[in-house]
Amino acid sequence: MNAMLRNFINEAGRLRVQEGSPDLTEQLVWVDLIAPSTDEQRALGDRLGIAIPTQEEMEEIEISSRLYKEDGAIFMTAILPSHADGDDPEMRPVTFILSGPRLITLRYHEPRAFKTFPVRAEKVPMGCDSGESVLVALLEAIVDRLADILERAGREVDQISRAVFRYRIDKPTRSRDFQAVLEDIGRKGDLTSNIRDSLVTLERLVGFLGQATLQLKSAKDMRERIKTLSRDIRSLEDHSSFLSQKITFLLDATLGMINIEQNAIIKIFSVAAVVFLPPTLIASIYGMNFKYMPELHWDLGYPWAIGLMILSAILPYLYFKRRGWL
Repeated sequence: MNAMLRNFINEAGRLRVQEGSPDLTEQLVWVDLIAPSTDEQRALGDRLGIAIPTQEEMEEIEISSRLYKEDGAIFMTAILPSHADGDDPEMRPVTFILSGPRLITLRYHEPRAFKTFPVRAEKVPMGCDSGESVLVALLEAIVDRLADILERAGREVDQISRAVFRYRIDKPTRSRDFQAVLEDIGRKGDLTSNIRDSLVTLERLVGFLGQATLQLKSAKDMRERIKTLSRDIRSLEDHSSFLSQKITFLLDATLGMINIEQNAIIKIFSVAAVVFLPPTLIASIYGMNFKYMPELHWDLGYPWAIGLMILSAILPYLYFKRRGWL
């Protein structure tokens, strides 16, 4: 939607605020800007007395460009995923602006939390009577969504682990499609890395917000919620680190399995070459066209040569079998 979505959230629920409403700045609690045009950004910025960052400014990676105070407002930017039901989420920045009693969010994609949170706020009293309370509740919904993504990724990594280490009794030597396994591992690694990047930006944002609430002398319960949110983010970072380590282990194990299968194939060819080497030697000897070869005029010469070749093939095989090389 290439326009502004203007939301007013309170205990009663959520309603639309029409553009040009004279009491916009008095009644507004949350303004959600979805891919706004330059004119829309400028109009709202002039109305609220703040400079809303551009998309290019949001994508800058410096901490000073993502977390700062300006014109009496607090600007915070985090990287959030959208379309994260698959393994290729869209990772883009979202800016949260606390300007007085209201919250302004600026985004160019659709994280699911921005859809589910307003619906939940309509049904369940969440104390969203100020921009600060809306921000904390929205961040809690975002962290819950990231936790769900990591839980799903963890289950899928466990499935990959079972696929890598499974042992089929009926066909223990059958080759497996390790290319597909490697592709799955790579996708899960990218997903986990993206979620970890998002959690890092959120941790910095929440830390900055915690310092800001101390300066603003926010309510004690609000500061406690921010501390709990920070602990939840750190626990998710630890879980994402665990998943990353497990994915790395599965990658190494899969490459090891590939090497084992390749070695087994090379071993088969090596044994076959050694087994057929003596018969080949015997056949080459009797294939020489010398004039004086007694076996050439012997009635049992042909069976003798065949039997000698078979015996010379069986003996190396039995020797390898006894030594446990097969």
